[in-house]
Amino acid sequence: MIYLETSRLRLRDWKETDLYPFSQLNADEKVMLYFPKTLSSGETNAFYKTIISEIKECGFGLYAVEEKKNKEFIGFIGFHRAAFEADFTPCIEIGWRLKKEAWGKGYATEGATACLQYGFTELNFNDVYSFTVYTNNPSKNVMRKIGMNFIKTFDHPKVEQVSPLKRHVLFHISQQ
Repeated sequence: MIYLETSRLRLRDWKETDLYPFSQLNADEKVMLYFPKTLSSGETNAFYKTIISEIKECGFGLYAVEEKKNKEFIGFIGFHRAAFEADFTPCIEIGWRLKKEAWGKGYATEGATACLQYGFTELNFNDVYSFTVYTNNPSKNVMRKIGMNFIKTFDHPKVEQVSPLKRHVLFHISQQ
C-alpha cells in the first residue's frame, strides 16, 4: 500500500526486497553516526519486523521510502510510538533515516512534511514530537524546516550515561 506520495517520493508498505538495502543503510557508519552503533543484518531484520508490526497494530509507522523516478528504496520516514520513560512520553514521534546518497536533496523535509499533514488530517494526531542527539544538526534543521519548535534538551534514558550521544534535543508541533 502507498500511504503518501510527494512530487519525488513514495512512502509505502515495506517489501521483503527492502531488507537488503535496509541492512546496508543500518550498517553504514555515516548514516548511523548519531546512534549508539550500526546494526547487524539480524538486528535490522528484528527492526523490520517491529516496524511491520507497529504499522499493522496502529495503522501508521515508519514507512519505506522510494524515489518515484527509479523506484529505489532510500530509507524510511514516518511515525513511531515513543514510550521510553520521559516527561513527554508516551508520544507520537516523527523520524527519518535515509541512505547517504539521498542526503542533501530535501527528501527528509519533503517526506516528513507530507507525513505531518497526513498525521494531522488523516490520523487525527494532536501533537507530534521529534528528538535527536544534540550534535545532529542535519536532523535539527529538518525539524525546523517542517515547522517544529525546539522545546528543550534532555538526557535520553536509553543511552548509556557516559556516551557522547546521551544529550538530546526535543522538538514539537501541534495540529494547526
